[in-house]
Amino acid sequence: MTVMSQAAPAITRPPAEVVRQNPVSQAPNGICYAIAGDITVSASDLERMVAAVPDSAAAALVRKAYYFVPLTLNQGEDTLIADRYDVALSDNAVCHRNLDMGDSQCVFISTRLMDDKFSVAFEFYINVGHAIVERAGVSQAFSDLVLKQMESNARGETSLDAWESRKLAAGRGPDTQKHKNEYLAAAFSDAISIYLLSLFIDVDYYDLRERDYPLLAPTQLGERLRKVAELFPPNPGYEFAIYHKRRS
Repeated sequence: MTVMSQAAPAITRPPAEVVRQNPVSQAPNGICYAIAGDITVSASDLERMVAAVPDSAAAALVRKAYYFVPLTLNQGEDTLIADRYDVALSDNAVCHRNLDMGDSQCVFISTRLMDDKFSVAFEFYINVGHAIVERAGVSQAFSDLVLKQMESNARGETSLDAWESRKLAAGRGPDTQKHKNEYLAAAFSDAISIYLLSLFIDVDYYDLRERDYPLLAPTQLGERLRKVAELFPPNPGYEFAIYHKRRS
């Protein structure tokens, strides 16, 4: 009688070992990235995904490297990287983890927690958006536009963080200015993320809808994305366009 052996469990490694074993590539815009382990997004898709970040935006990402891995695991105070998807490990997996290593920051993105390249790309661009705002701050022109929209009671927002901080920013308490700054930072990083996603792949805005908050009205989102496109023009080979689809 032949007994089928069970598949061996996924191998987990410390992030430093993953970094040592997987040298980074550098995209034309200067962003450093690497692929480690068994991931389902193709190398060509990842290459185009990273290269979609405009040169003017990528300049804020110096001393950062992105590692696209199957699973990034939270093990107490430690982080481990799995070499392939393993359902037994998935409960401890996180979408991404930013780790300072030496004088650089390494970002490990769990590609196998997501269904497709759309989701992987959005996770990457959300991280990029936050990094740009953290490094370069919020554009004054963008802030003026968003505050004008808020004063005109524009419907909805682009993330739960933006929605919650906007409600607090509309108050009159002692922390109103702090909440306003948090709202503008969230709205700017959201808009950058959605803009970058639209450069890489066709986006139906309503695919981004969430149950926890109402989505920003399409007209107001379009205004924000056009402002971001002025600040960060697309690289050659990429195009930004907004198409309005009539509901039947």
